[in-house]
Amino acid sequence: MRLTEERIKSITGAIGSAKILVLGDIMIDRYLYGSVSRISPEAPVPVVDIQRETIALGGAANVAANIASLGDIPILVSVVGADSSADTFKMALAESSIGAESLVSDSSRQTTMKTRVIGESQQIVRADREDRHEISAQIESRILESVTTLLDDVKALIISDYGKGVITKTLLKEVITRANSKGVFIAVDPKETHFMNYSNVSVITPNHHEASFAVGRRITSEKVLLEVGAELMERLRLESLLITRGKDGMTLFESVSGSESSKATSDSQIHTNFPTVARRVFDVTGAGDTVIASFVSAVSAGATLKEATIVSNCAAGITIGELGAATVSCEALMQELHQS
Repeated sequence: MRLTEERIKSITGAIGSAKILVLGDIMIDRYLYGSVSRISPEAPVPVVDIQRETIALGGAANVAANIASLGDIPILVSVVGADSSADTFKMALAESSIGAESLVSDSSRQTTMKTRVIGESQQIVRADREDRHEISAQIESRILESVTTLLDDVKALIISDYGKGVITKTLLKEVITRANSKGVFIAVDPKETHFMNYSNVSVITPNHHEASFAVGRRITSEKVLLEVGAELMERLRLESLLITRGKDGMTLFESVSGSESSKATSDSQIHTNFPTVARRVFDVTGAGDTVIASFVSAVSAGATLKEATIVSNCAAGITIGELGAATVSCEALMQELHQS
């Protein structure tokens, strides 16, 4: 399935005006790049002579960065620590033209930072500094109050759950209920251990490993894939489900009714497969963030779910060809859509 020239122009032309609320776990991705010429005398490990350092937005912040790169307006709601890393994070947000007004500071936890040491274009080690305990009831209340106020002025809500403690079961239930009451499109990038809490949302975007974990069945064939998708759609009462499948592309499941049910995987669902458009795979870091951000931006611009899947498939194809978590501009996306 391809988009016509008219639809490419219509969808990409409409991207750039939507406010999209992003709720979830944020992190800083720190990269130390260097060369390797010797082995340490202290242990059998390479010594990396660091030559440069970069800071990038990760987790829910990378989702927001992808939305901003496409031209839409992300509103990021999350928790940071009361530490110097929070200052670093806010500066990185400013560089991506993302506001920090809706961040909540929590002195009981540190701002998540993941440091990757890269030697000769190869990741040598990753060191994480983070807390994974759930936020307190007080912090949860502050987040819910902020989200409730913001829902009146956004086109969509993305919940980016990295399992670092921000997305609690109580908060999730309240946010979904309130967003649904206002007719806001709800997209979830799930954490596999929280899967059964994401009911009654517009779309969930797991990879095939996460979907397999959620139902306790490894996806080994097209038949199993359809059974897993149908089970998740039914158990979570979803409007749609987008399973990303790596080199095998993506599969979109949609709720249907009436005459469309003749094409359904069950009486109420249809599925569509989308082959990958990636020309090379260099680094899949952050690919899920790109998928959900571009999917929601496309839907906010008037795309159907199938059209939004094509858009997100092309966007992911661009980012996995880059080292680290990358973002996609609307211009690059338009060019990729024309070529795919």
